Amino acid sequence: MKAATFQALHQPLKLENLADPTPDADQVVVKVGRCGICGSDLHMTEDAAYGCQAGDVLGHEFAGEVVGMGSEVTGLKTGDLVSVIPLISCGHCEHCRKGEVQWCSQFSLQGGGYAEYALTRPNQCIKLGTDVSLADGAIIEPLAVALHGVNLSGMKTGDKVLILGAGPIGLAVAFWARRLGAARVAVQDISSFQEQRAQGMGADVFVVDPENPVASAEAALGGKADIVFECVGMPGLIAQAVDQVKPRGTILLLGLCTKPDTFNSFAMLGKEVRLVTSAFFTVPEYEASLAALNAGAAEPRLLVSGTITLDDTPDVFETLKRRSGECKVLIAP
Repeated sequence: MKAATFQALHQPLKLENLADPTPDADQVVVKVGRCGICGSDLHMTEDAAYGCQAGDVLGHEFAGEVVGMGSEVTGLKTGDLVSVIPLISCGHCEHCRKGEVQWCSQFSLQGGGYAEYALTRPNQCIKLGTDVSLADGAIIEPLAVALHGVNLSGMKTGDKVLILGAGPIGLAVAFWARRLGAARVAVQDISSFQEQRAQGMGADVFVVDPENPVASAEAALGGKADIVFECVGMPGLIAQAVDQVKPRGTILLLGLCTKPDTFNSFAMLGKEVRLVTSAFFTVPEYEASLAALNAGAAEPRLLVSGTITLDDTPDVFETLKRRSGECKVLIAP
């Protein structure tokens, strides 16, 4: 099969021909239909903290068709269209039964979507409904990540929400905040590339003011935010969020930052700010994201800004490392 593989830090991906995967007794082979290029994929090829090794096939936001399975697999058949939960787990322990697979002792991350075929496990395969496409299946993961953050934030109907960062996760947070009853939703970024897309996803206002981000966001919201979602992962944004949130408000961290950060804890303590971190999602949140698409929610499809071939992937991947008007690019192997 053809695949785009990691070579080394700061180097482009490389197209290679690899052996077609053969499933073990408890594994499933999925013919990849669509795979999203995630911002974390871009970071993985630039930052040693992620631990990528030469030959790794990235890609954890994918959906496709079941084309093979091991002898112990039940509940699936060839031809089923599935979205793959990229969280590997045993499927049997207490955490897995609750759908909190990230706490499973066998937990690890699924890759492999930048290829024609990928191996996974049956407990990671969520069947797609008749009203959703493979492209829809590839955006369920970022929707679930955003929903998990919104749930952990404790957002209530009528809250004022400020989202820092207009990438796919920030825009997905805007979708859920609007859908779950936020009174006003503001998305703040350093450029206006995604303004129209953010408004289509549920934002009331889009704020661009690098010189005075605190005052401009407050003016846009009509006051300080009840909840600030940090969806960028850059040093300095926690400190900014402390200034932007109301007393006893919440800062929810969704952005992945591998660099040390500092903020004034005295300012945070003085306002009794609640700082919450969010990673991954639960299986019920993944299913709820698919259910929203099945129920006809069209807004999440605005995340997709383009679809490319596997042959195009190495070049497009490099261009996405530079800020552009693209949002979620899907690979169609």
